[in-house]
Amino acid sequence: MVKQRGSIDGFIPRRPGVNLGETGASNQRPNISRRQLNISTDHTPNTMNTEAKRPNGEISTERADLEDSLRGLDERGTTTAAPKLTRKQKRKLKKDSNKKKPSTRKKKIIKWSIIGLVILLVLGGGWLGYRALVASNNIFSGNILDVFKNKPLAQDENGRSNILILGTTEDDPDRPGAALTDSMMVLSVDQTKKDAYMISIPRDLWVDYGRQCDNGYQGKINAYFQCVRKSASPEDESKANTVVGKLVGKTLGLDIQYGANINRKGLKDLVKAVGGIDVTIKSRNPNGLLDSNFDKPMCGAGKVSLAEQKKRCPPDGHYIDFPNGDVHLDANQAVYLSRARGYRAPTYGFERSNFDREKNQQMILKGIQKKATSAGTLTNIAKVSGLIDAIGDNLQTTFETSEIGTLVDLGNSIPQSDIVSISLIDAEPTILTTDGLNGQSIVRPVAGLMDYSKMQDYIQQRLVYGDVAREKAKTVVFNASNQEGIAGLQADKLKSRGLKITKVDNTDGQYTGVSVYQVGEGNEATRKMLEELFSIKVNQSQPPVTVSEGTEFVVILGSGAIVAG
Repeated sequence: MVKQRGSIDGFIPRRPGVNLGETGASNQRPNISRRQLNISTDHTPNTMNTEAKRPNGEISTERADLEDSLRGLDERGTTTAAPKLTRKQKRKLKKDSNKKKPSTRKKKIIKWSIIGLVILLVLGGGWLGYRALVASNNIFSGNILDVFKNKPLAQDENGRSNILILGTTEDDPDRPGAALTDSMMVLSVDQTKKDAYMISIPRDLWVDYGRQCDNGYQGKINAYFQCVRKSASPEDESKANTVVGKLVGKTLGLDIQYGANINRKGLKDLVKAVGGIDVTIKSRNPNGLLDSNFDKPMCGAGKVSLAEQKKRCPPDGHYIDFPNGDVHLDANQAVYLSRARGYRAPTYGFERSNFDREKNQQMILKGIQKKATSAGTLTNIAKVSGLIDAIGDNLQTTFETSEIGTLVDLGNSIPQSDIVSISLIDAEPTILTTDGLNGQSIVRPVAGLMDYSKMQDYIQQRLVYGDVAREKAKTVVFNASNQEGIAGLQADKLKSRGLKITKVDNTDGQYTGVSVYQVGEGNEATRKMLEELFSIKVNQSQPPVTVSEGTEFVVILGSGAIVAG
């Protein structure tokens, strides 16, 4: 009886005539190596048929023997067991094997990294964490593993990040013109100062598209999104946001780095997820706000009795009917108030139609931000889950996944009171007006059609010199030098920074450089800005020149003075 050989380093010897994976016998064939025949079979990888050579070009017999031994295991009809490998051969085999499978190793690393991330999410938040990742993957671009990087947001030359927010109602099949962006605003944030400004863009603002759209080369700005968007896919939505951002940036004089698009359902679900929002109605009408346009779908107007209508919408049967002061809005009320513009009588509080609607839209977004970042919301798993679902299905942005942490931090660190609204309609002096063009009601600059220079200056003053622009300190500028026109030039520079120049004049006296006097107290931001601008200390004493009542700062330009700003 022949003694059966044991396994050799993991290789199990086969019975004569048995192939790998087979149990039956086959006809025996001579045990001739492929190296001897100088041929290869189709099932043998090319790498195993390559002869190893020494540096001088000679074939390494040791390597060849090793490969022949291994290939012999898979030769059909092999009758001998695999030879025992030496320790040196084992090391060489292991080294060569590792060299041949780099892609496999990389895939394994990625696979186990993802598995590890999922495990951490399950431990830290379970299903909620998983849903958050899925939602973020729908909203943001980039690798999902970058979610923990907290990458700073892109900034303009003034250190501000500008986000274009577009609102559509395409998910409302009964609403005509749903692809129009009737809600358009820019949110400008400073990551260092932790402040934010909101600028609503009039939907009827007349602009030059720079391309052919269905309504021509020029038209209302709210029609541009549907002109440049190819489809409703997330990819095309994101591309369209970027293209619209370039037009808006050119019009407002801003560098728009990001875009976001939310639909009606997204707004409704956000408000619903946080349990409603609290807002403060500040109407010019002492009765508050009333718009009967939504009475039919929400209160049954014209379909039920007046008594039933009042029962559904107390106290008077109108759905959008709010007094001045603090009001709690549920999800439906927030959505319809964001669309209300006094379209149908009876109505009051919407005398400026779309302009009032834009203010209310800002108010609603602030209400959502305040409620979403409150402790009661962030510690309520059900509410957080609702927020995730709302944004995951109804919001598209151009942000990267690695910027999520920064966005969350800004949302939590900027209080609602520090989100300042910049109204283009309430600007003084007036920069925009309504007009008629080609049978349409439009909004255009007072300076002339397509002349946005005054509007751009107004926005820059408030974004770059926010506190100074809000103080709007009354300032006079005197020329006490021999340089003609220097006072007028300096006055223009100060005006661009937000100061209100009330007088430019000449004065006598011996003055050198620039002297600044403050009359009265307050206006701390303006005083600080003037000290930094001229590299001086503001004199908080009676100025040496006569000024009119109400003057708050006096600037005197003496010999050697240079226009600053």
